[in-house]
Amino acid sequence: MAASTGTSRNLRDVSLADMSLFENGAPWELFEQMRSEDPCHWSNEEGGAGFWSLTRYVDIVSVLRDTETFNSEQGTNLEELDEEQLEVRRSMLETDGNRHRVLRKLMMDNFTPKSVAGYTNFLEALTKTTLDAAFSKNQFEFVKEVSADFPIRVLARMLGVPDTDTGQLINWGNRMVGNTDPEHTDVLLDSEESEQYRLLPFRSPAALEVFDYGFKLREARRGKSENDLVSQLAHNVPTDGLALDDRDFRNYFLLIVIAGNETTRHAITHSMNALIDHPEQMALLKAKPELIPWAIEEFLRQASPVYHFRRTATRDVEMHGKKIKKGQKVVVWFASGNRDPETFANPYSFDVTRKPNEHMAFGRGGPHMCMGNALARLEMQIMFTQLLPRVKHMERIGETDYLRSNFVHGIKRLPVQVEFE
Repeated sequence: MAASTGTSRNLRDVSLADMSLFENGAPWELFEQMRSEDPCHWSNEEGGAGFWSLTRYVDIVSVLRDTETFNSEQGTNLEELDEEQLEVRRSMLETDGNRHRVLRKLMMDNFTPKSVAGYTNFLEALTKTTLDAAFSKNQFEFVKEVSADFPIRVLARMLGVPDTDTGQLINWGNRMVGNTDPEHTDVLLDSEESEQYRLLPFRSPAALEVFDYGFKLREARRGKSENDLVSQLAHNVPTDGLALDDRDFRNYFLLIVIAGNETTRHAITHSMNALIDHPEQMALLKAKPELIPWAIEEFLRQASPVYHFRRTATRDVEMHGKKIKKGQKVVVWFASGNRDPETFANPYSFDVTRKPNEHMAFGRGGPHMCMGNALARLEMQIMFTQLLPRVKHMERIGETDYLRSNFVHGIKRLPVQVEFE
């Protein structure tokens, strides 16, 4: 969150593939220097061809919206995939054009603002249950007791699975998304051992367990008239007439498991962490709870739970005097865009009344903008509407423990002590 201290690097020696840059959270000062000095930056990477990084807001938006020049078909993470990997691992994320549109439409009705509003009573009751359990003591670990517990139970409800499965769902998400963090993953992404899992998303053996779980759910739902997400994937056919095969189903299901948990969890954690650091903002929201729905936008901007997504250039193109060649990877850094002073006045200031606030926590325009953004906003709004009136003071009683990742801006642990109203 802090503004620059004036420390600078020789950017020719910097690669955003270097995980050590992300061990203590986002490298805000480095992003600031890149926006200023080298907004189209080349990063070398061990075992890869290298990639271009775009760190300015307007450039990121232009790439997200121009799918003809910057597409998703060759992968959306830094890992380079050969034709076999692309074929086996392709999900809605790695699909453009009409097929992407119809795959998205298959689930989109579940995530419109009107549809997610139907979960309000459930979310309010669930939030109370989560907070009652966490607040039964005045010292607890916020991630485990609050921010991980809440969204995973929402996902369980949408999937139609019992709450007893939520611990396993969290475990799978940790192991896959945390594939560059030795604490979480079974097999590190860049290890020799990962080669045997090259056909699996995130090169993670946890994906096999998710696939098996999803297929068992599908078999149990076939022929029934239930309306959970698994039943819809099992029974509905995209409007292009191409039914989901096993690959489509398993990759779609895995995407729901990841996206329905990880980003909201980290956004809630970062938001609480920011409120601890800015008690005056917490006091304002407690005094004027009507500000909370808008404050969520600032929560999301400062959290930036997803650092980046990747595209691939389909033709030679020039940006900021640099020649991006056809086939090269182009990475858009949402976290950096959310601190761009050309778009956000005083970008390092945490201001819950900030307007306008066109952040890119969910992307910013383009066909791949996060489908679950309305649900995430509602979950966060209800969480903080209930949490803030119950808290007189909250402070950290240990270090904020960040996920070692340049993909997900995650917090693994946030130990806190609470004084209640």
